[in-house]
Amino acid sequence: MAGVTVRGVVLPKPVTFVTGNPKKLEEVKAILGQSIPFQSLKIDLPELQGEPEDISKEKARLAAIQVNGPVLVEDTCLCFSALKGLPGPYIKWFLEKIGHEGLNNMLKAYEDKSAYALCVFSLALGPNSDPLTFVGKTMGKIVAARGPTDFGWDPIFQPDGYEETYAEMLKEEKNKISHRYKALELVKSHFAEAGYAFQTDST
Repeated sequence: MAGVTVRGVVLPKPVTFVTGNPKKLEEVKAILGQSIPFQSLKIDLPELQGEPEDISKEKARLAAIQVNGPVLVEDTCLCFSALKGLPGPYIKWFLEKIGHEGLNNMLKAYEDKSAYALCVFSLALGPNSDPLTFVGKTMGKIVAARGPTDFGWDPIFQPDGYEETYAEMLKEEKNKISHRYKALELVKSHFAEAGYAFQTDST
């Protein structure tokens, strides 16, 4: 019966959110609350190339095969307008190699410092299901690093309408406007509309 229609489908176990990043997990927990039963797991997935949504979907497919159940994977991008969307999905590697100052230097020759933070969540209900994607985007600009430096590129991204960088903002404030929040709101809506049920051992 389950599987004929997405609505009311029974999932064999809680959704596995694939991450090895404790800060990311903290944010996801704060935004989702108790709305979706999920557990987290670090899985080594290949570093893929391509457009953010394609990368995220493929990672979800691979993760669902490893977990043999429903998975949620996330990809975040930091996209510079002057560089036509780069570094984009490769921001993690750029940050690792050149740091916050290096990222600022990439824009030195350009007047346009505008950028956007992009978050793509992909949900695969199992190894054989086609992943669904949910995209959140927050506009802003690139500034000299300000605030704590313990969470990726947050110190150099200042969202539009704010004087603080992501790193300087209170967590609660950031979690109301961030690219991750916007994508997760779509995930929450999807779960509410689809009416997924979770199998429990207590039968």
